[in-house]
Amino acid sequence: MSVILENPHGNCALGGANAALTAIKRVIPIYHSGPGCCMQTTAGEASQAGVRLPPYVQYTSIPCTNMTERDVVLGGAGKLDKHIAAAVEILDADAFFILTGCTAGIIGDDVESVAKKYRALGHKVYAVNSSGFLGDGALGYEIAMRALIDNIIEPNPAGKNPRLVNLLGIMPYHDPYWEGNLEEITRLLNAVGLEVNTFFSHGQGIKDIERASSAAFNIVLSPWLLKSASEEFEKRFGIPTLRFEGAPLGALDTAEFLSAVGEKAGLSDAAQKVIESEEEYFYRYLETGIGVQNWRRFSIVGESQNVVPITRFLADEYGFTPEAAVITDSVFRPADRERIDRRLKELRYGSPPDVFYTGDQWEINGILGKYPEAVLVIGSTNEREFAMKHGMQFFVATYPNTERLIYNRSCAGYRGALTLIEDIYSNL
Repeated sequence: MSVILENPHGNCALGGANAALTAIKRVIPIYHSGPGCCMQTTAGEASQAGVRLPPYVQYTSIPCTNMTERDVVLGGAGKLDKHIAAAVEILDADAFFILTGCTAGIIGDDVESVAKKYRALGHKVYAVNSSGFLGDGALGYEIAMRALIDNIIEPNPAGKNPRLVNLLGIMPYHDPYWEGNLEEITRLLNAVGLEVNTFFSHGQGIKDIERASSAAFNIVLSPWLLKSASEEFEKRFGIPTLRFEGAPLGALDTAEFLSAVGEKAGLSDAAQKVIESEEEYFYRYLETGIGVQNWRRFSIVGESQNVVPITRFLADEYGFTPEAAVITDSVFRPADRERIDRRLKELRYGSPPDVFYTGDQWEINGILGKYPEAVLVIGSTNEREFAMKHGMQFFVATYPNTERLIYNRSCAGYRGALTLIEDIYSNL
C-alpha cells in the first residue's frame, strides 16, 4: 500500500543514484527521463545537503532525453541513442551511466541494448535501472553501488593488498557531512597504516573503483545500508565486510572503531598508538571547554547513521540527555532495527532515548511534542519550524540542510567531535 509523507527527509531512487555517481571524479550521468527530473533530483539531493552541487556536472549540464507523451507512445530508445551520441562526442568523461526515470521504467525501454551499442564502439556507457518509483534515495545509493560492482570493479589477478580497505556506507550529498567524514576517517585509517578507497572523495575516480576488488576488507559505516552489496563483494571478490553503525564520533566510539579495524587488519598495536595520540589531542581541547555549555535534554531527528553516533557522543561524553531519537530512513528489516535500537539503548554512561521510526513530518512533530523537557532539537531544516514555534533551541545536522554551507566539515572521529561541539554552541 502506498504511503503519503509530509516533508519527506529524502529523495527518490533516481536522486540517490545521481548523487552517488556524480560524486565520482569524471563520471557523467545521462538521464532517460521526463522533463524536470534532472533539475529536481539534483536540487533535492545535492543542494539540500549543505547547499552544494556536484563539481563536474549538475542541473542543466547533465544530458537528458526530456521524454514526452510521444516517447511514451512510440518508445524513447531512439531519442536516447541520439543523446548518448552527442554526449560521448561533446563531454569529456571516464564513464557515462544512463539513469532511467519513472517514465522510461513504466514503458520498459530497452536501455541496456543502447548502452551495449556504445560499449562495442569503445565508450564506457552503462545502463542503470533507477526509476524513482522503486524507492527512496538510500535505495538509489544501493543501486549505484550495484552498478559499480556489475560494470566497473574488476577481479584482480594479482591478489589482495592487505593494507587496502574500501570505506563505504556514507551517502554522498545525502549526508551533509559526507565528504568531511570520509576525509577524517581516511586520515585515521592512514595513520593506522591502511590505504583507503572511498570511491567518492579525494578526487577518486574509475581507476580507484576498478581496483576495489584487491581490498583486504570493506568497512561499511551504516547500520543497514549495502547488505546485498556486501554479500556480492564476498561472493565475487572474496572481500569480507566490517560494519559499524555510522561514522564513529568522539573518543569512545572512535577507539572502538579503530580497535576493531586494527584487529581485522592485523594492526592492533598501530591502532592503539593512534588511539592514544588522538585521545591526547582530543581531551586537551575538550577539557578547556567543559562547562561552557550547560547540561541539556535534547531530541534528535535524522538518518540512523547520523542519529546513532551523535546521540551516543553527546550522551556518553558530553553529558547531554537524549529524550527522543527519530530515525527517518526506511529501515524495514527487523535485524537492522534491533541493531540501531541496541546502539541507542546500550549507552555507557548516559540515559537512553526513546526510539521512533518515521519519515513523516506530521508524525515527527507529534513525537517531538511529547518531550517538552527537551530544550534542544537536533535535526534537519524540516524541524526548525517546530523548534522555533515551541521556543526550543535548534541545531541543523541532518538531511535536508538548506541553511548551512558545508564543504568538508566533519562530524566524525576525534576532530569531528570537537567541531560538533563548536557548532552546537555557536547555534544556541
